[in-house]
Amino acid sequence: MANKVIIEMKGITKRFPNVLALDHVDFTVYEGEIHGLLGENGAGKTTLMKILYGLYKPDEGEIYIKGKKVTIRSPKDAIRLGIGMVHQHLTLVPNLTVVENIILGLREGKWIFLDYKRARKRVLEISRKYGLEVEPDAKIRDLPIGVQQRVEILKALYRNARILILDEPTTVLTPQEVDSLFNILRSMVKKGLTIIFVTHHLDEVFRITDRVTVLRKGRVITTLKTSETNARELAKFMVGEEIIPAIAKKPLKEQKPLLIIKDLLAYDDKRALQINIPSLEVFEGEILGVAGVSGNGQKELVESIIGVRKVIKGKIIFNGLDITNKHPKDILPLGITIIPEDRLSEGMFPNLSVAENLVVGLHRLEGFCNKLMLNYNRILDYAKKIIMKYKIVTPSEKALISTLSGGNIQRVVVARALERPSKLVIAFHPTRGLDIAMTEFVHEKLIELRNSGKAILLISEDLNEILRLSDRIAVMYKGRIVGVFRQRDADRYKIGLLMTGAQEASK
Repeated sequence: MANKVIIEMKGITKRFPNVLALDHVDFTVYEGEIHGLLGENGAGKTTLMKILYGLYKPDEGEIYIKGKKVTIRSPKDAIRLGIGMVHQHLTLVPNLTVVENIILGLREGKWIFLDYKRARKRVLEISRKYGLEVEPDAKIRDLPIGVQQRVEILKALYRNARILILDEPTTVLTPQEVDSLFNILRSMVKKGLTIIFVTHHLDEVFRITDRVTVLRKGRVITTLKTSETNARELAKFMVGEEIIPAIAKKPLKEQKPLLIIKDLLAYDDKRALQINIPSLEVFEGEILGVAGVSGNGQKELVESIIGVRKVIKGKIIFNGLDITNKHPKDILPLGITIIPEDRLSEGMFPNLSVAENLVVGLHRLEGFCNKLMLNYNRILDYAKKIIMKYKIVTPSEKALISTLSGGNIQRVVVARALERPSKLVIAFHPTRGLDIAMTEFVHEKLIELRNSGKAILLISEDLNEILRLSDRIAVMYKGRIVGVFRQRDADRYKIGLLMTGAQEASK
């Protein structure tokens, strides 16, 4: 690895209303290395990279590229300097081809006419050089997410990027796609590129990076050679404290199925995806994890259970009662609670306070409500205890929930669900947006509920989370359950194959 400095960011400071996002950050990257930028959600990683790419302007600080001071006012300036960025959420146009997406916004011919053949030839040359094999004429909508990500990388390389920023690139990838991406990145570095790898996953740091910089609350905590540190040390740098492992799961006992799904048939909103599940059960005292790439029917399955989506055919039995197509107001009081997928549109009431959001669904219980009047003193006292227990950062329990950060909104949503009396907890991406310490806390609470005999239906795109918590794992692909494994028999690569629809993987 060369020790020639290619990027030097000095004293970078960025303020947003009421938030100091970056506090005099110094960040140095060597030419020809894979440099990990590690930190919790909200630590400032993406903000720092958006400054480097010209999407944000720093309030203070300087940027040097190859020793020369530069001013980056926009992505156009960054691209001119050889900097490319692949965002966490891909920005491709589904109905266009690979080549059309790559050259979108560029002039590839004379005047308004595009030289498609020339562009296609160059796309093939770049993809072969760096091992980014794609079909240039394929429509984006027909490509797996891992291949779509390659197209985003190709877009940057097509614009002559020599420095590539990857922001949380493995978020929605299967294990096989992650392996493929890492092989590609190693090949790219060997051919002279420099990569900044933004992540909050410790295992990825050790698998792919040469050095790592840790950010916490907008400040640089340390920069280390990856080979000279360990996961425990990095975790402590990330959160500022020792992480205590979650409590152990008790051995499974023979329990009855609490949720039974038989011959379920439903559709998504466009009737494009059919949810077809002949049989699925969730037992008392177990965590059933549902693994799958986003958009394969997980949302529709949950909505069918809680009565939000119409079931065309089949039965959903909860605790011996047929709840098929019943209204949510009749289903949820039976003992089902949910951590919703989208905390902003489904998990909160933006015009209500933190305290009021914490008691939604509980407000009719004794103590919170006296006939037609809410007991606000009782609600505020309860909220103070929950805010302390779940370490929710808020000016006060009376503050509007919409003024909180995304991670703290998620804490409110999780707290409300886990503190509610229930027999079945549907946990849909329960730790999305949470830091390591809070993630451990939520995992511990789910295991605690499971140990007490509750049933947990865990839906997550984080395969590590699924493997760690689940007693059994069901894999969803295109609306169907394509495999069910006991945790002790689960193989992450076999599950990854099933997630992508590979038929050769045996159940």
